[in-house]
Amino acid sequence: MYLPFSSVCDDFYVNMRLSTQLPLPNNRETVLHFFERVQKRFPEMTRFRKHENGDLAIEESRDNDSYRWVTLESKRLCAGHVNPASLEDALKIHAMLLEQAPYDLGLSPVEVDYLDILFGFDLAYRGNHDEIIAQSLFRDSPLHCLLDENPDAKAVDIQPSFTVALSDDCRLQARIDVVTRTNSYQVRTGDYGNDVISVYCVIRRYWGDRPKEPMHELIADLGRRAEEMCINQVIPKIIQPISAAIASR
Repeated sequence: MYLPFSSVCDDFYVNMRLSTQLPLPNNRETVLHFFERVQKRFPEMTRFRKHENGDLAIEESRDNDSYRWVTLESKRLCAGHVNPASLEDALKIHAMLLEQAPYDLGLSPVEVDYLDILFGFDLAYRGNHDEIIAQSLFRDSPLHCLLDENPDAKAVDIQPSFTVALSDDCRLQARIDVVTRTNSYQVRTGDYGNDVISVYCVIRRYWGDRPKEPMHELIADLGRRAEEMCINQVIPKIIQPISAAIASR
């Protein structure tokens, strides 16, 4: 796993999403040519399938600790690398897709809605996820008053999301999402599953104009920004407090 993050989570992944205004091609010849190009560059991506909603995907075996995946949706091209050895390794598949999309899928910068990169951190915890978030991130927040009001109160839905603009035109944005997977039935019965708490750090570039740099260079810049934000802010202020709360149980 990527070393700076290996000690703070159970799984780490770097995802890319390219959203378009117009539908992406879905004819057999174009789609197969596209996935064949992906497979030629990454030969271990052998698992090809079509989902019920029509999305097409190819991926490496998930039995491995580290694996890549690519999904072609109606208006999105998505990819990810789970537990990469380095940021450079994670960006290889993203850069390749963004370089080839204009040729293999006829993608034009004119139709692009946004491009983003997501750094994801999964932390396993068999218990009330929302209680962990309340303890680790909201203990000193005025919002904690709901839990202080009643000694029998239990957290059932605490999933903070925070978005900021990083540029004057608001086209470059950063978002942090904390995703819990505990439901009211589990809290009521105490029967919890082996789910994970996820923390997402997303850097997104909305188009609106034509960026001067090619998309494969832009994703590298977004990746560096996300890496710096995670090291300086997300890990010490969000991931580590959540991990400490989990360890205290």
